[in-house]
Amino acid sequence: MNLLQLLMGAMTSQSSVGSVSGKTGLSNKQVQQLMLLAIPLLLKYMTKNASSGNGAQSLLGALAQHTDQKNMDKQIDDADEEDGSKIISHILGSSQNKVTQDLSVQTGLKPDQISKVLAILAPAMMSGVSQAASSASASNEPARPAGPSLSGLMGSGIFGSLLGLGKKEKEDDDPEFNGTALLQALLGAKK
Repeated sequence: MNLLQLLMGAMTSQSSVGSVSGKTGLSNKQVQQLMLLAIPLLLKYMTKNASSGNGAQSLLGALAQHTDQKNMDKQIDDADEEDGSKIISHILGSSQNKVTQDLSVQTGLKPDQISKVLAILAPAMMSGVSQAASSASASNEPARPAGPSLSGLMGSGIFGSLLGLGKKEKEDDDPEFNGTALLQALLGAKK
């Protein structure tokens, strides 16, 4: 199991989707469709940002502020949307409007609805990545798509309700897509 699968499992669980739906007035189906598109995209942008030394250090600083270990649906219920908006702005940078528009076209949701959902998800996603980076760092091993460096996450609170979401083999093996490259960049920046 890799970081993307861990995040997707925890963040797209029925209770997490229901939490976002309750805060936005969107249907569970609309929320889940958006989450399935947005989470991998955000992870990919985080990986791109962390590929530079300054970007990795900046992301580590942000992750240190997001260490909530409550269940994902509770984190979503408690999400600080103002903080989430800032996080999304940092992750997407100058691409934010384009990404929002692209997601709008793909989902049929309005850009302001997309932005609200992303702002709700961002703090919880940061906590998930923070926990994964801490776990990988604690194991003192390079992060891999599957293996001991991430296995401890599976039983922890934030990832307690994982769903087995199948991904294409190509995606599972792509370090940029599955989060391995992000964790490696963060581990390198901690040294």
